[in-house]
Amino acid sequence: MVLAKIKKVLAKNPKFELMELPFIDVTEDPVRPELTLEFRQAYGRKIYGIKDEEGDIAAVMCFAFTHGIPKSVEEMDKLSKDAAMQAIHRAGVQGNVAIAYTVWAKKKGGGKHMVNEVYKMIKDSNHLSRLVTLSPLTDMARKFHLKNGAKEVQVNLTTQNFEYDIELDEWEKFRDRAKGWFNIK
Repeated sequence: MVLAKIKKVLAKNPKFELMELPFIDVTEDPVRPELTLEFRQAYGRKIYGIKDEEGDIAAVMCFAFTHGIPKSVEEMDKLSKDAAMQAIHRAGVQGNVAIAYTVWAKKKGGGKHMVNEVYKMIKDSNHLSRLVTLSPLTDMARKFHLKNGAKEVQVNLTTQNFEYDIELDEWEKFRDRAKGWFNIK
């Protein structure tokens, strides 16, 4: 009986591995299929996927790194180019705002798990201070982000922006202070 409960709990919390992807089939992207692979990899932009327990990619998310919040794909392109050029003079540190401009699930529930894994990655980074989306102006995108804990930042002409709060929780701040007291890294 107890073993069955433990198995049930473990079954509800599947393990995912966040990884940078060197290649994707852009035609699978239901949000922005018009963006080429070259665009998604230029100027420090990155493509991430989460691998599930079976070794399959469950979801994909594409990022640009900027110093501001873009209102369009064209503006995101300019802002990420600018951040990439500035990074040359900043030891490769590019932009403090991670802009998630497309996400799609290849398996049921993959999108939510992708957001959770990316959230952890950004929260643990040393230079990223914000996780913001550049989402299409659809009800589906709005509901997805609000349901997953984001706050609406602004609605633009053809897009909308949502932000996921990545501030450290009180216990995390205390943990970090305690590590300093005991010289733990």
